[in-house]
Amino acid sequence: MNYQWDWGLLFRTSEIYGETYLWLFCASVGWTLMLSMASWVIALSMGTVVGIMRCVPNRAARLFALFYVQVFRGIPLIVQMFLWYFIVPELWAPIKAWVLNASTGTVQFTAACVCLGLFTSARITEQVRSGITALPPGAAGAAKALGLTPAQSYRYVILPQVFRTIFPPLTSELMNLIKNSSIAMTVGFAELTFRAREVGETTFSYFESFTIVTIAYIAIAYTANRLAYFYERRLNKIGLAN
Repeated sequence: MNYQWDWGLLFRTSEIYGETYLWLFCASVGWTLMLSMASWVIALSMGTVVGIMRCVPNRAARLFALFYVQVFRGIPLIVQMFLWYFIVPELWAPIKAWVLNASTGTVQFTAACVCLGLFTSARITEQVRSGITALPPGAAGAAKALGLTPAQSYRYVILPQVFRTIFPPLTSELMNLIKNSSIAMTVGFAELTFRAREVGETTFSYFESFTIVTIAYIAIAYTANRLAYFYERRLNKIGLAN
């Protein structure tokens, strides 16, 4: 028996939200992008800081950075999502008070953003560390000879070369982060996968809803990949760190 595709569902109005399913899918694309970008800012910032800590002479800083990486890389992402959403607010009164006063959507977005950001930052940490250790010793020595402080050395000399080196794997991490955003559905955040399941349960058109979401994920990931590719080419043209 051949399956009868029903693409007309996109133009039907949801009895729950009073909007067409097409609009609901478009809104979920926006939420997925917002979640991914906010999480990426956290991931790149924390990954850079902790990556530097992995390479500094201070033993305590290196041990803390190592512990950080092992914790966030060693716990499954879905477990971390539940921890941030259900457990962490119960451990600290100020967070619990904020959760009680904030809207459910805000709490879901914040928990998912922090979870995805920190999980990805542990992976970026190791990439930054490997990029720093791969630099020739003369780079740090030259910065020191110029009279730069350690902070200035990292900002103006070391990190520009590191990011030039690790840019391709960073692109892969961004694409992984976009795909991992689907885990946010487990706490009720209305991203793409959540919406596909909801529409499927409402209309019984699972094939159509998940086909739409699949195409959307491919389009988002491909766009991110192309933008990163063009930026990488631009870096090569200007000869940064060459």
